[in-house]
Order: sequence, then structure tokens, then C-alpha cells
Amino acid sequence: MGVSPAWRMFRRMQYTAFAAGALIYAAAAAHAWRVLPGAPSFKLRWTLLYPSLYFLVTLITPLAAPPLRRMLQAHIWISFRTGFGQSVISVLAVVLVLATAAGFIYADTASAAHSGRFPESAFSAYAAGVGVLLAQALLVRRIERDPTLRPRIESAAWR
Repeated sequence: MGVSPAWRMFRRMQYTAFAAGALIYAAAAAHAWRVLPGAPSFKLRWTLLYPSLYFLVTLITPLAAPPLRRMLQAHIWISFRTGFGQSVISVLAVVLVLATAAGFIYADTASAAHSGRFPESAFSAYAAGVGVLLAQALLVRRIERDPTLRPRIESAAWR
């Protein structure tokens, strides 16, 4: 039996949140590359190399550490059960959070373009957030394979 429409929409929301976050990060890095002073190797280190470490830590840790994985899976399941990602309002809430984070990274980059201080913390923090979004998207598939949750995923979200 297939999954319920509510689960399909929730799963799509998880994937979309990761994709939007990754695209926003790529746009912010491209913007920073264009407006910030410094050598290309310096920009590469602070917009891609060092933030990728934060991304990998926040991606791998919840997938590899069973206690953290269980906590994140419980959070994902509770989010689904409460209807998150299944209504226009919850989708707009995610978009608002991502837009706010994007606004912060762009404002930090613009400020750094004038002051000369590179916004490394903004890039690292955002990369860490994108890592969590990908971990959640991957754990959605793991939840689908859980034999105790599968029947509830196949039925309506509110049952």
C-alpha cells in the first residue's frame, strides 16, 4: 500500500526545505564572492571549505549516533502528526524561517563588504542548518521503513 497524501506532502516539504536552504546558501556564497574583498582562496575557505565541516557534522552526527537519530526521528514524527508541512500556513512558516536566515546572511555579507570583516559565522551557521535539513529529509525515508509507523503513514495523518 502507498503512503497517505498527508505523508507525501510532508515528505515533499522536507525535501523542499533542504533544496531551498541549499539554493539560498549557494546564492549567498555567490553574492559574497562578488562583493567581499579578499583573495579567491580566502573566499573559498570561508564560504565553502570551513562551512562544509559544519554541514558534515550536523548531517552525519544525527544519522550516525543512535540517541540523536531517535530524537530527530521523534521530532520529525511529531511534526508530521501535528500537521506541520501539510498546510499552507506551515509551508509559509518554513519559507519565512528560510527567508529570515537568508536575510541575515545577506545583511551580514553587505555589512562585511563595507567593514572588511568576513561573515564566516553566518556561513558556518547556515551550512550547519542545511546539514540538519538534509538529515531530516533522509530520516523521513527511514521512518517510512519503520514497521511500527508504516501503517500509520499509509493511513490518514490524524488517525
